[in-house]
Amino acid sequence: MKFKIKKGLLLDALNNVSKALSPKNIIPILSGIKFELLSNKLVLVASDNDITIEQKILKTDDLEIIKTGSIVIKGKYILDIIRKLDSEFINIEIVDDRKILIYNDNSEFNLNGIDSKEYPVVDLAVNPNFISMPIKDFKNLILQTNYASSLDEARVVLTGLNFKTNKDVLECSATDSYRLALKKMKVNNSLTEDEDVIIPSKNLNELLKILPFEDEGNINIHLFSNKVIFEFDNILFQSRLINGNYPNVKNLIPTDVLFDLKVSKHDFYNMVDRASILNNDRDNNVITLELDNGLLKITSMSLEIGKVEEKLYVESKDSIKISFSSRYMLDALRSIQSENIILTFVGEIKPILIREENDEDLTCLILPIRTY
Repeated sequence: MKFKIKKGLLLDALNNVSKALSPKNIIPILSGIKFELLSNKLVLVASDNDITIEQKILKTDDLEIIKTGSIVIKGKYILDIIRKLDSEFINIEIVDDRKILIYNDNSEFNLNGIDSKEYPVVDLAVNPNFISMPIKDFKNLILQTNYASSLDEARVVLTGLNFKTNKDVLECSATDSYRLALKKMKVNNSLTEDEDVIIPSKNLNELLKILPFEDEGNINIHLFSNKVIFEFDNILFQSRLINGNYPNVKNLIPTDVLFDLKVSKHDFYNMVDRASILNNDRDNNVITLELDNGLLKITSMSLEIGKVEEKLYVESKDSIKISFSSRYMLDALRSIQSENIILTFVGEIKPILIREENDEDLTCLILPIRTY
């Protein structure tokens, strides 16, 4: 194997696939990145058995292919070397079967490689039956829901994001049993059969890190019985699925309504944010909302620190007093993009619904907290 490549091109690809490397992996070879040089492209693969990332670099003026071959190189070292080499182009070749020579005009590194035949076989074949959507929409879909998933492994299904397809509609939901986020979005095409899968939330967070910043193009989603593959920009991102049945979150959303309150997202967010200053403790972040004849008050109190009270005049004749987690409310508000929000109240001990104005495709729900 021997090739010459533009540093920035290789570094971007290494940064992407390295998201699949885990320092805690008990299989030594999985701490490496597989390099496979073909006649028309360089293929990089990394995996930790939970996620697998493959990126192709096609042959262009930025990639000169001299001799094909394959090798596995320790991920940490190849990343550090490429990052710190000071040249526009970098040469990489295999010498003496498993020795890797990385060099430019002024620097030279010799690394021990691993035979690529020892690397686990990874099946990244895509499904001809897939759904496709703009990358920008997919990012919003994940960002507006994934925050509500659970971190508690005791109920492992809640640590994932539930993907459901219904013809040309993709529905994503997340809940940790104290809050809920549900988003519906149209896709470019529909599957022959509806799917219902659970994707680990932490894996989706890793996927977000390598999606193109410019938000251009589409992402294809290939769903299988035990895995999902996301395809975009010469990258394949494979994640395992979580086994189990996800709760029917629609049953958690109240159908009866006491009243709706329209309020500026900016104003309400700042009120909650300031009120949370005195109770930033993760386990003690309760604030109280009180509405009475057009005066909206948010208060919080800490016996050790003091009390804060926020006021805002709104157009409402309704009254309610309800307490909730400021952290959960702020998370929900950050997921909303409209200038105004609709707060739906069902009762003082019933969930609060948060929606975007003029858009019911996103629903956020927060359970109240009893303070007596």
